Order: sequence, then structure tokens, then C-alpha cells
Amino acid sequence: MENQSTLDAATADAYKMRLFPFLGSFMAVALLFAVQSWLNARIWYPRTHVNSILLISAWEVQYFLWGVICWLLWLWHGEKLRQASWRYLLFVMGPLSVVLGIGVEMVLVGIFPQLTMAHGHLTFWQRLDFSLGEEFLENTAVFWAAYAIARGLGHYRESRQREKAMSKLAVELAEARMMALRMQINPHFLFNTMNAISSLMYSDAHAADRMMEQLSNMLRVSLARGSKQMITLQEEMEFNEMYLALQDIRSSGRVRQEIDIDPHLHDALIPAMLLQPIVENAYVHGLSKVCDGAFIEIAATQVRDMMEIVVRNLGAGLASVEQSGRTGAGIGLGNIRSRLQLHLGERAHLSISESSPGVVEVKVRFPLTFASMSEQNEASGVDRQVLYEPTRSLVAGSTR
Repeated sequence: MENQSTLDAATADAYKMRLFPFLGSFMAVALLFAVQSWLNARIWYPRTHVNSILLISAWEVQYFLWGVICWLLWLWHGEKLRQASWRYLLFVMGPLSVVLGIGVEMVLVGIFPQLTMAHGHLTFWQRLDFSLGEEFLENTAVFWAAYAIARGLGHYRESRQREKAMSKLAVELAEARMMALRMQINPHFLFNTMNAISSLMYSDAHAADRMMEQLSNMLRVSLARGSKQMITLQEEMEFNEMYLALQDIRSSGRVRQEIDIDPHLHDALIPAMLLQPIVENAYVHGLSKVCDGAFIEIAATQVRDMMEIVVRNLGAGLASVEQSGRTGAGIGLGNIRSRLQLHLGERAHLSISESSPGVVEVKVRFPLTFASMSEQNEASGVDRQVLYEPTRSLVAGSTR
């Protein structure tokens, strides 16, 4: 209903013609015709005196009257005139144009009796009859030309307004789709994390308590950022450091974690929650199946005008994931692909490959853009409000 009302309002705005620009266009046309008439008189009748002021005044008054008439008709009956059928035009507008043409000529004859003085002293009705014989077709043509132009402008403005309204609706739809995809990630992440905490409750209550505390910090950050769809790489990595700290607690430090981020990319914009599903898949489908030598590496570099983020981990390989038939990886990576397309267009790309036996590499590449100063300040404000403390193992061994 709200979308339909937006389109209706846009259509209504298209019918509104501003009075002064509308009349101004009529007056400008009148001036052109007046100058043309004066030049023709000077060329073809050089010995005849032509009162230029009177000539220009007559043309201006004539077109001023037509401008007011057409503007009022469009103001009061714009919708009906825009959708008028040929029957309406023939049986209603046709007679109306005749009546209005006669009315305009009556006003001109009354205001400018001097225009017919060359034909001797005539009564008002004789002057009117003479003027109608000379200018009736012209007056009718002015009316229909004005109607055709106004109708064409109405269609054009309506089309432009509808385009703007549809563009706005398309943006709102894209934002809604982005939000829906983002909301799909949140419960998926929360369910998996709560399941991991539950599995530790009876074997290591202290570790489960620390994981719960870390999860609380992550949720606090997520709530503080609200519905922001694009955040800086620094914000995204701070959130993922918390998640890595949580996983480090769960794995008892047996997974080597390395992060290598180009400092120049800290203020680069990326979709929120882009990396967390990739890191989660690395642990669930890869690192959980490895006992010795487990590692996960996250690197972000600039490649020409693109940002490239690579997440690499040791695991059972892609063949094992495909044989297991588990769909978790598909949900997470499919969600990321959809959000990349919505946010960053066709140039955004996600690929997954096995760079060496058991080593899975997820590579994300998209156009590089940087946050504005206001966005950077806003991000700093959020970071100051949400405090967390990564575990000692992450701080000591996760960067290089």
C-alpha cells in the first residue's frame, strides 16, 4: 500500500504545472510572433506605418489569455485531459475550443479597437466578425497546440516521476534483501556457537564460561552496529578476532591463527559479517577434523583497484565436504555470494579451491572503496563503546 501511494503521489506531481513558467512560455512565443509580424510588415509594406507597441501588446495579451485558459483547464481537469478519448476530444474539447476562441477574440477586439481602424469605423460586432475571419483558425490552432504540448509534458513528467519512484522502490527492495541475507547469517552463527558452548559444558565448564563471555562481547558489537550493511575492514577484523579467540578457547590453542592485513586497507569498506561465515566453515568443515598442524590464515591485500581477501586453512579437503553432504558451507558461501552481488555488483567474486592436499583456500575479490571521514568517526565511536579483550593466545600468536 505504501509503495502504491508513492507511485500515486509521483503521478499527481506530474500533473502540476507551475503558473509563471507556463505563462512565460506563452509570452515568449507571443513575442516571437509579434517580431515576425512586424518584420513582415516592414518588408512587404515599407510605406505603411506599423505601431510596434500596439502589435506586440496585442500578441502578448492574446497568448496571455490562452496561457491562463490552458493552465486553468490543466489544473482543474488535468487527469481527464491526459486520458481523454477521441470521442471526448471530438464532442467536448472541439466545441469548447470554438467557444474559447470566440471569447479570446471578443476580448482582443474590446481592448484593441485600433487594429481594425484601417477598414473604417466599424461596430464591435463588425470588428469581431472581421477578426474571426482573419484569426479564428489561428486561435483554434493555438488551443490545440497548447493542449498537445501540455499532454505530452504531462506524460513525460509522469514517466520521470515514476522512474524516480521505481528507482527508490528498487533501492528499498535491495536494502530489504541485504537485511534478510544478513539476518540469515546471524542465527546460523549463533546456533553453531551455542552448540559449541553446550558441548563444553560437561567437559570443561571454565572454557565454556569463557566462550559465553566472548560470545556476549560479539553480540554486543553486532547490536551496537545495528543495521549497517557496509563497515570498514578494521571493524570486520576486530569482530573476527573475537570469533577467533572464541574458537581458540574451544580448540584449546591447537590451531595456529595468523592474520596479515595491509595497514592501508583498514578503512576500506566491506559488507558486514563477510568473513565470519568463511572462518566458521573453516573450523566446522576443516579444522575440526585435523589433529596435528592445524592452521588458519587470513590475509587482505590490494590488487590494482580491487581488494583481495584470502582465508586458508588445513582440513580434510573439498572432496570430504562434498561426500559428507552437509549444507552448512553452502548456506554460508551462498549467502556471501548473494550479498557481494547486491552490494558490489558483477565485479565482486568469491572462489573456493584446494591449493594443496588438505589446504582449502577461499578467495574474495571486489572493487576497493574507502570509508568517508564521517563513517570512520562513526566506526571509532562504536569501537569505543564496545570493549572486549581477546585471549592471550590470539594476541600472541595470530599476527605476523
